[in-house]
Amino acid sequence: MSTEPNGAPQPLPDHPNLRHLRDQAKDLLRAGRAASRAEAQFQIARLYGFASWPKLKAHVESFEEVGQLKQAIDTNDIARIQTMMTRNAALHRAPIGYGKDGPLTWVAECRVPWEPPGPVRLAIAEWMIAHGSDVHQGGDGPLMRASLNAYRIPMMELLVSHGANVNAWWHGHFPIIFAPCESLDPAALEWLLDHGANPNCRDHGYEIDGHAYPGTALDYLIAGYERSPERLSACVDILLQAGGETRYNMPGVLAVLRGRLDDLARLMDAEPGVVNQSFPELDCGQSGGRSLLLKGGTLLHLAAEYGNVAAATLLLDRGANVNAGATVDEAGIGGQTPIFHAVTQCDEHGLPATQLLLERGADLSLRVKIPGSYERPGEIVECTPLGYALMFGGDSQRRTVTLLRQWGAVE
Repeated sequence: MSTEPNGAPQPLPDHPNLRHLRDQAKDLLRAGRAASRAEAQFQIARLYGFASWPKLKAHVESFEEVGQLKQAIDTNDIARIQTMMTRNAALHRAPIGYGKDGPLTWVAECRVPWEPPGPVRLAIAEWMIAHGSDVHQGGDGPLMRASLNAYRIPMMELLVSHGANVNAWWHGHFPIIFAPCESLDPAALEWLLDHGANPNCRDHGYEIDGHAYPGTALDYLIAGYERSPERLSACVDILLQAGGETRYNMPGVLAVLRGRLDDLARLMDAEPGVVNQSFPELDCGQSGGRSLLLKGGTLLHLAAEYGNVAAATLLLDRGANVNAGATVDEAGIGGQTPIFHAVTQCDEHGLPATQLLLERGADLSLRVKIPGSYERPGEIVECTPLGYALMFGGDSQRRTVTLLRQWGAVE
């Protein structure tokens, strides 16, 4: 990094180090651009926007102390945590944990080590709360992170016993109940509902791609990116039993998502046309790093996206078109068939559906214009099913790509 002190202040590195900063000052002194060590250190302080070297030094030392606290948490060193936070009460508000909400949030997440909270980890959280950590930090960040995984339920119980709010909005916009919906964890979701969480919280201010997200917990669950037919079905059932509402309550949609083949069969008996009906309202299905949604797709597209092979088989047996194209918009974007959804699931989750669709005659030569990467908003790509799989699979999709090529797929 240049040690030129003129101009606008530069940001400190993510992990600032006093030794490195002192070396920068020595470089200035050796280059003859400072008359003394003190002047060189002052110039380095000004370079990073600090009024003096002592202020810069104190700031960097605070980072180092925060790092030591995080290490103590990661090793469940309760004695060291107590010593550090007793000596410096400001550490209760240190920028640690998801969203930099605080040490209690990092303790509650149980990510390092990745294991259920044992007696020591729970004792750390108990001590922190009793000695100055805010259980509501970040908008109940500790409870939000604990709620991602059922094995953290003992931590959830501890937090709620100390006043954590199951209906809080993390950072003012993300309802706590959305956390287990995002991770598809039925046990954690049921625990929150049993403790009073509202499944139909709306007007929470959550945004997706800069637009307000008006949905309920069930809407958020269905629109999520995790893929597991069994866990999705269990979570949908739990929310429905709790009175959850959804805008995706269209003919056959919930039956497919819940794996209710009897309900799906009865619907097709009563309304045979539903088997190839398109659903422009399905603004969900984003997954695997891609922006493609299910808009204008059929129930077979839905089954392929969420990996429900049994539902897909029933639909095909009852006349679903394996090469039905989703709606094409005025810009010529769309038209993907169900296999485009199956081949772009992470970690081979779409492999069984891909195998089924291939056996039932999926067209691998079809080339369409569809949304590309989630990381590149607005990107449109023109591709075949194999080309699309190669964009999003990588090593995690090796078997899917191999299978497509065995069936004669072309890019």
